[in-house]
Amino acid sequence: MEFALLLVPLLLLSFGVVEYGRAIYHYNTLVKSVRAAARLLSSQSPDSEGYGELVAEARCLAVHGNVDCLGPVLVPKLSASSVKVCDRKSWSECKGSNQDSYRSVPTGQGSIHLVSVRIDGYAFPLIGLPLLNTGPTIGFGPIEAVMRQAG
Repeated sequence: MEFALLLVPLLLLSFGVVEYGRAIYHYNTLVKSVRAAARLLSSQSPDSEGYGELVAEARCLAVHGNVDCLGPVLVPKLSASSVKVCDRKSWSECKGSNQDSYRSVPTGQGSIHLVSVRIDGYAFPLIGLPLLNTGPTIGFGPIEAVMRQAG
């Protein structure tokens, strides 16, 4: 009888712990993929030849974990359209920013140029409780990495 009374709260607690762990894993994966994409873009100037291809490779890196867009996505329901790239030549994808946010940013040792890679609007899919057909989502806030850019 005691087991029957404790089974439901124990199952709810177990599912909550599993979902929380999955959410942390997905968030960490997104943070690392955005950081890797920003690192790739930081090596070249937006003025250099082939920079447009490098931006496409950075988007593939953020979504698939490689520059060729091969294989499955790193986390479910992530697409290249949710990856935003902003630099001193193109900043319109990043809401609330302007060219001054990325061009000749003053520091204590002179000015630098910045590049930003951001994932906006990722909805983490919850598994849901057993016997329920609903799969609600939790929206993560913007996940962004900003790095110094060459040139």
